[in-house]
This record gives sequence, structure tokens and C-alpha cells, in this order.
Amino acid sequence: LMDLATETAKYVFPKRFESQNLEEALMAVPDLETVKFKVLSRRGQYEIREVESYFIAETTMPGRTGFDLNGASRSFNVLAEYLFGKNTKRETMEMTTPVITRKTQSDGEKMEMTTPVISKKLEDQDKWQMSFVMPSKYGANLPLPKDPSVRIKEVPKKVVAVVAFSGFVTDEDVKRRELKLRDALKGDRQFRVKEGASVEVAQYNPPFTLPFTRRNEIALEVERKEE
Repeated sequence: LMDLATETAKYVFPKRFESQNLEEALMAVPDLETVKFKVLSRRGQYEIREVESYFIAETTMPGRTGFDLNGASRSFNVLAEYLFGKNTKRETMEMTTPVITRKTQSDGEKMEMTTPVISKKLEDQDKWQMSFVMPSKYGANLPLPKDPSVRIKEVPKKVVAVVAFSGFVTDEDVKRRELKLRDALKGDRQFRVKEGASVEVAQYNPPFTLPFTRRNEIALEVERKEE
């Protein structure tokens, strides 16, 4: 039965099975364009990545939590409408991955979907931002959103510390993992958390994905320590 499942999965998701066993492949990201990065180093609890610049479509999430089902669903749908044609060119863009949720520092064309979805929290207003990573082929030439709540931004190149985990994401889980990552980085000899950095949560899978096969990451922007 396991052999049959493996062969079926290889047929459906061929890119996931390059030098991977079934368990590793199930935890891999969907076969969608994603953010480009280079791993600079791996620690016991986290890895340091240099992430290339990319564009996002972003919206402020309702409510005071980044991971309640209703608020996340509403924000996702707003961004999906932009991606699938609610823009000035009425163009459908390809889906990417991940979807990113983040707590932000105070400071008619369809497109391809990418991954992740990212969520970031607004520190002062206690709000979260959800964003879709935009297909790289558009660069800065993205169609403008018709919905004023959707904003297009460029995320500059940066270095981040990342921890991957599975399961469904909750606010309590994010807080716990963020504190653990910050504590671990205190002992890093090369990198430290950048002043004002806030946590980002990247989710790589569709909502219906089973918890144990879900791919999530939390990230904090870091900088090299002075010699």
C-alpha cells in the first residue's frame, strides 16, 4: 500500500520526489513558484537564509489575531480576487507560495500563484498583514489592484533566521516559537536579531492539507554582528 501511495504521489507531484523519501516529499512545498533564497548556515534549531528581493500584494487582516479562521479566510479571499483578475488589467496571475502573515513594524488581470502566504503583525495598531508573493516574471510591472485595501510592495533583499514546523498555526504557537527563536539567536556568534524585527509566518500549503504534512516557517530578520 505504501509503495502504491508513493508511486501515485510521484505522478501527481513529480518535483517533490527529487532525492526525497515519501515523508520528506509530503512535507515539501507545493509545485509552485516560491521566494528565492540561499542557505548561509544551519544551526541546531534554525537556519540562516539570504532571501532575494520580491514583490507582494498585501492587505491588513481584520480583528486582533493573525490566525483566526474567519479573518484569515477573508484576507485570503481579498488577495485571491486581485490575483485572479480584480485588477486594472483584468489579468489572471499564477499562484505562488508561501502565503505570508506578519506583524508589521510601526514604521481585471490574472497572475500565477506563488508560495508562501505571509502574515506580519502591525506592532502599534496590533494588526496583522497577510501577503501573497507575486510571480517573479512581472517584476515591478504588476497590475494595480482595484480593491484599495490591497497594496503592492517590494520586499528588499534580507537575511533571516528560520524555523520550519508542521501542523496548524495558532497565535499561541507563533508566540512560543518566536520567543524560542529569539532566545536561540542570543547565543549565535555571527548573527543577531535586527532591531525592530517582527515575526513573519510563512504557510506553504492549501487549507485542506493534513496537519502532519503542512509546511510552515517562522522567520526573524537578522544582521551580522560587528567584528
